[in-house]
Amino acid sequence: MFDRHKQRVISLAVLADEQANWRPSNYSYQLGGCRVSLEFPIAKLLDYEATWETLEQTTNPFGIIVMAHLKTKATQRNPENRLQWKLSLVRRLFERGYSREDVQELFRFIDWIMVLPRELALSFTTEVKSYQEVQRMRYVTSIERFAKEEGIVETARESVIEVLDTRFGEVPTSIVEAINKIDQPSLLKTLLKRAIAIPSTTEFQQLLDNLTSGE
Repeated sequence: MFDRHKQRVISLAVLADEQANWRPSNYSYQLGGCRVSLEFPIAKLLDYEATWETLEQTTNPFGIIVMAHLKTKATQRNPENRLQWKLSLVRRLFERGYSREDVQELFRFIDWIMVLPRELALSFTTEVKSYQEVQRMRYVTSIERFAKEEGIVETARESVIEVLDTRFGEVPTSIVEAINKIDQPSLLKTLLKRAIAIPSTTEFQQLLDNLTSGE
């Protein structure tokens, strides 16, 4: 920026780690008598835990971002608590008067950083859908992702069954029921590849039992 536009710039380090005393504020190296050095201000996100009320009151969008980061760290081993905080932060988006674009981008960030186990993520999606209906806003987040995943899984199931049906004429009910219980696209992809060349439905059943026995 300075070389091309002659504009002075600020280098700011945002420290998102969990080590309270780690606060680097300079960088330098030297070689052959040449020394390069840079000093920069830092923003330690961990410090904001002590001023949580300020984060709750501010309308600055970065307040939501910092809150999401801190609660993601704090709930690493407590997914149920993370779900509640994730919903709480989403509600705040609708209370702050942000623009549609800001709500969408902040929502995407919260959804991306505060990852939940599938079952709790589905609960989150259900709650958010109700917000969506009230606010009449569209999000490209877990809601659409789950819909896409469900469509991909359903198509993959049908493909495996169709290949088996084409090759062997009739697919045992036990195999169909087992395939329809699988919700992992990667596993269904493996089954599809094997279904193309496997000698019989009996061997496919054995393969299916082996691959799903650990679930």
